[in-house]
Amino acid sequence: MKRLLKITLCGFSLLFAISSVPSVAQEDDILQRMADREAIEELMWRYTRALDSFDPDAYVAVFTEDGSFGDIKGRDALHKMMSDFRDGRAQQAAEGNPPAAMYHATENYWTEFVTPTHARHHAYWVTYFGANGPDSPARMIAVGRGVDDIVKVNGQWLIQSRNVAPADDE
Repeated sequence: MKRLLKITLCGFSLLFAISSVPSVAQEDDILQRMADREAIEELMWRYTRALDSFDPDAYVAVFTEDGSFGDIKGRDALHKMMSDFRDGRAQQAAEGNPPAAMYHATENYWTEFVTPTHARHHAYWVTYFGANGPDSPARMIAVGRGVDDIVKVNGQWLIQSRNVAPADDE
């Protein structure tokens, strides 16, 4: 009887162990999700660098063709927005009042996969101006929360919409 009980328990243990091993398809899904998360993190890094360096071409490259930042929609309009920011800073510098460097930090982010080709990126953000001389220390100028819709287009993750002031229920 004890032998039968041991054989039965061993059989159940083996069955449990086999059933808890992920299938090849499940492993592929896990690896794809990890690769997608990494690609989205890299996308958001490129977005932030383009923003902080006032590079209109790099900025629009992270958006879909119809991408939007708030009410500004489409790559042409986004390019103009960044060009205007860059040109305004150049004008300040030409007038002898060079602006401080700008830095954005994203914190406590979470990427939610809505579908395999649509993600929603939730994050808190902070905007800083760097020190601009000995009498002008670095300072925090804005904080907020964002919810971005990111889509996979031809195998590449791109920002479809950027909302840096979502409602509390978003």
